[in-house]
This record gives sequence, structure tokens and C-alpha cells, in this order.
Amino acid sequence: MGRRPDAAPAPSPDSIRPADDAAGSVRPDATPWAASGVEPGETRHVTAALTRSSAGSADLRELEAGLDSLQSDAVRTSRIDWSRILLPVAALAVLVIIWQLYVSLGFKRRDLVPGPLDVLGQLGSLWADGALQEAVWTSLQRGLVGFLISVAIATPVGLLLAQVAPLRRAFGPLISGLQVLPSVAWVPAAIIWFGLTDATVYFVVFMGAIPSIINGLISGVDQIPPQYRSVGTVLGASRLQLALQIILPAALPGYLSGLKQGWAFSWRSLMAAEIIAVGGSIGFGLGSMLNQGRDLSDMTIVMSAILLILAVGILIELLVFGPIEKRLLRRRGLLAGSTR
Repeated sequence: MGRRPDAAPAPSPDSIRPADDAAGSVRPDATPWAASGVEPGETRHVTAALTRSSAGSADLRELEAGLDSLQSDAVRTSRIDWSRILLPVAALAVLVIIWQLYVSLGFKRRDLVPGPLDVLGQLGSLWADGALQEAVWTSLQRGLVGFLISVAIATPVGLLLAQVAPLRRAFGPLISGLQVLPSVAWVPAAIIWFGLTDATVYFVVFMGAIPSIINGLISGVDQIPPQYRSVGTVLGASRLQLALQIILPAALPGYLSGLKQGWAFSWRSLMAAEIIAVGGSIGFGLGSMLNQGRDLSDMTIVMSAILLILAVGILIELLVFGPIEKRLLRRRGLLAGSTR
């Protein structure tokens, strides 16, 4: 018998589901993607996304670990580094031992090469007489005042020469020549011009320090990227603002090197002037003490003056220029990997 046209087709077994399936519950034999409503092809995309997310989390954890390491390094650098104290002391002790050993072997007479204890005893005598304090204070005061005046003169001159090409071409070779010229060569001329006064000493200090500071500043300006000037010009900076607010801060590393060299030249020039220009109204400095030891043929005084001159130079480096240079390098991210 044939089926009536309006009869509904018989339901298949797969189409028959329990009532709870219609409510959205999961059949026991359903696959995972069928339970979640995700097709097999979409599962691969979800898995890849999860993998990328876990990889990104791992990178983030590595970045956080690196930042923590940098912070811990910063904490470590803020603590006292005893090696900076112990190593110089140990090196000094080794040199003193070698010195004493050489004296004990008797290669030279004790009046020609005194031992460390002899020099230490002479330093005690000079301290008791007040001569040591006077010499150190006089020379240190002259050196610092002369150096500060040299900085005040050399800084604007160096900026001017670095900014104006015709002036640099005209006076640049002269400045370099003055830097090469030994400062002691100015002492006879200064004595003739100013007599045996402090002006002679200060003039020699100026001629030793100013050329070095100028050349250091010019060298620092030459290392500035040209984009800095372009940005300053675009922002409407005047020539004075460009020099003081952009060029000078950017040239600080070279400028600081020039300052260190300028101090070294000024300290040497001061000693040379004090050794040669003796008498008159010139006070008693370390150079005068050195010359006095020579006149008396007393090597203990000579060695005492030499050690004091050396000690002042080392202290200025450790207390002034060293911390400034270290802070400058740290602020510019140049201290990492350095042996400072």
C-alpha cells in the first residue's frame, strides 16, 4: 500500500534524543568539541592562541626578572663597595714594603734615600711646627681659586670657539699650542711682569689650566649629534639658549675630561711656580717646602713634600672628579660594564 502524500516521514534513530538533551545537557557519548560547541577546526586556533598567550606570559616573566635584577644591581651599587677602599690601601702597603725593602738592602745611603719611617718622622715634625698645615692650605687654596677662575674664563671662550667657525679656525691652533707649552716657561715672564707676588702664581696657573679646559669643551661639543641643534632650532631656541641648555649639557663628558685635565695642569703649574718664585710676598706652599728641602739637602723634607703633593692630587680625584664622573656615566647609562 502506498504512503499518503501528507504523511510525515518517520523519525530516524539519531534524531530521537532524551528530553534533557533538548534542555542543553550533554550526552555521555558526546565529543569534547561537541560539548563546548566548538568545531574541530576551531580547536586548533584556540590551542594556538593559548600557546601564544603562554609564550607571551613567559616573556613577560623574563622581563620582570630582568627588571628585578637591574633593581637589585642598583641596590648593590648604592651600598659601600669596600674593594674601592681596601684595594688602594693594599696597593699602597705593597709600595711601602718595597720601598722599605730597597732601603734595607743598602743600595743608597739613608741620607739620599730615606726610609718610610724617616719620612713619617719628618712629617710629624713638620706637623708639630705648623709648617705642614700652612703649606698644604696655601697651595690648596691657590690651586682651587686659580682653577675656578680658569673655569669661569675658559667655559664661555670654549663655547664661543665651538660655535663660531671663523674664530675656531683663527684661535684653535693657538689654544692647542698653549696647551702643549710647559707652564714652567711662563714663570720667568710672570716674575718680571708681576714680581714675587701671588699674581705670578695665579698667572702661571691660568696659563696651564685654561687651554686644557677650552680644548676639552670643544672636543665634547664636536661629539654632539647634529640632530640636537636641529631640534633646538626648530623649537625656537636662541643662540644663547642653544649653547647653555642643549650644547653644554650634551657636551658634559668631554667637558668633564677637560676639567680633569685642566686641574692636573693647574696643580702642576702651581708647583712649578712655587718652586721657582720664592720670597717676596709669596706665601709658603708645598712647592716652597720642596725647594726648602733641596736647599737644605734634606731628602726627608723633599720626600715629605712629594708625598703631600701626590696625596692632594689623589684626594681631589677621589672626592671631586671621581663621584661627578661616575654619576654622569650612570645617568647616561654608560656605567654598565665599566671597571669604575
